[in-house]
Amino acid sequence: MNPVTIIPGTSPIVLTQPHSGTFVPEDIAANLTERGARLADTDWHIPELYEGLLPDATIVRAEFNRYVIDANRPPDGATLYPGQNTTGLVPLVDFENHPLWIEEPDEAEVARRREAFHAPYHAALRAELDRVRAAHGFAVLYDCHSIQSRLPFLFEGTLPDLNIGSNRGTTCAPAIERAVAIACANGPYSYVVNGRLRGGWTTRHYGRPAENIHAIQMEIAQKTYLEAEAPPFAYSPDTAADLRETLAEVFAGIASTFGDLA
Repeated sequence: MNPVTIIPGTSPIVLTQPHSGTFVPEDIAANLTERGARLADTDWHIPELYEGLLPDATIVRAEFNRYVIDANRPPDGATLYPGQNTTGLVPLVDFENHPLWIEEPDEAEVARRREAFHAPYHAALRAELDRVRAAHGFAVLYDCHSIQSRLPFLFEGTLPDLNIGSNRGTTCAPAIERAVAIACANGPYSYVVNGRLRGGWTTRHYGRPAENIHAIQMEIAQKTYLEAEAPPFAYSPDTAADLRETLAEVFAGIASTFGDLA
């Protein structure tokens, strides 16, 4: 199994999908608890949700599940949200604080997974960002995510439908953040900019506006496109239709900034 799928495109936009994969190697799967084997924290159906919305975009997709190793965490395992509950590079608990492993992976196992999965994913992403920037003079990384809207272990209350992250405005040009926010405001969904989820490691690591790489994260509440935020986490085309319209407007908004970025 190739740990990463790359679909090269001609647009300045690179879509990253680090958490939609469901592949778990047999030896790792054998160590998951019964609950862990459900892979409940997957960003379910993200490829399907975005399919066709931006046909000329480059896509970099992790095929391995985030329980194997989290492609959106720093390789040294440092926390992204100090003082708040979160999950790590190789998560030990799920988003509801239930153990994932019969026997917790040791440092050697984490290092093995980092080399086999995390490193190839980010090598591929770096190569595609460099290619796109060389072609256009700039690149825009759009990090695709989704999550259950109520997870008391991670945050209080209910998340807004659309959660825009630019690490407090540091990872992209202000015009990009503004365009994404306007598109969200014009749709039927609640949204927030740099709320509880202000961008993971992918957004923070690659977003370097001074180097002509801009990055923004979109974390979507799964109720906006699934039949239910519970197993089997089935995709609902009817529910997703309005969301896809809003996401198309988001991409149109980002495209409107290209003249200022070149």
